[in-house]
Amino acid sequence: MAPLNLLAFGASRNIGYFAAIRLLEQGATVTFLLRSTSIFDEDTAIQAYVKSGHVRLLKGDALNESDVRAAWQAAGTVDAIIFTVGLYPSGFSLTKGMTINPHNAVTQCLLNVLCTMPTYPSAPQPKLVVLSSTGLTPAAFSALPFALKPLYALLGGPHRDKIAMEYVIAHCAGWAWDPKAESTPTIDLFGEGWTERTGLPAPGTLKHALIVRAGMLTDGPCTADAGGKTYRVSEQELGGYTLSRRDAAHFVADALTRRWDEFDNKRVNVSY
Repeated sequence: MAPLNLLAFGASRNIGYFAAIRLLEQGATVTFLLRSTSIFDEDTAIQAYVKSGHVRLLKGDALNESDVRAAWQAAGTVDAIIFTVGLYPSGFSLTKGMTINPHNAVTQCLLNVLCTMPTYPSAPQPKLVVLSSTGLTPAAFSALPFALKPLYALLGGPHRDKIAMEYVIAHCAGWAWDPKAESTPTIDLFGEGWTERTGLPAPGTLKHALIVRAGMLTDGPCTADAGGKTYRVSEQELGGYTLSRRDAAHFVADALTRRWDEFDNKRVNVSY
């Protein structure tokens, strides 16, 4: 398999960063869209790849559609997108739990990515790997271990944004969506007329998407590198507890390079 040309959003740290490093080690080229390119000034690994031409650092904000369009142009013909955008909670509401600002940041960033995604005359549509979470839907929440349910119940704001992001992908990919089982996000997360946005893939035309519903994330080691027992992957609810960010990155890189046929056009749960 030829080295991948990747476009990364939300990859300045954590899962997106760890996955990018893994793929760079395998010869990939990665274009990072960053609100501040200085975040990598002291990162010797990234700077070495910048010097070799395998990393491009582009200043911009995925909430700005023109910045995202510029990222596509800078990246050239993209083989795959790593989308791990996420915000830390910024407040707390008695009715909504933890909140983020803006409340629909992840959904809007993804819409900008999809609305600006080019069509290549002689290359396939890019693969899209999106980080989501376990416990978002009523069925997923029910499958969580009892000890985790109180904490997940507080993550209202971030989880509403994530489920709306998943809804956008399901809409563009033509996947079935059961409102009773999965709940339908409110329009304020998308914006009025979002399905008519210029460039948004029509239903059924987003061909290669993978949603990764990760367990509660930790800063633990990559157990997959150590051998032996590691994370589990399933389209069914796993009811697992946690997943290290490094193991999540291992799965993302492994799916893109070795197991894409297994996970293409799927929503999978990943946890221990």
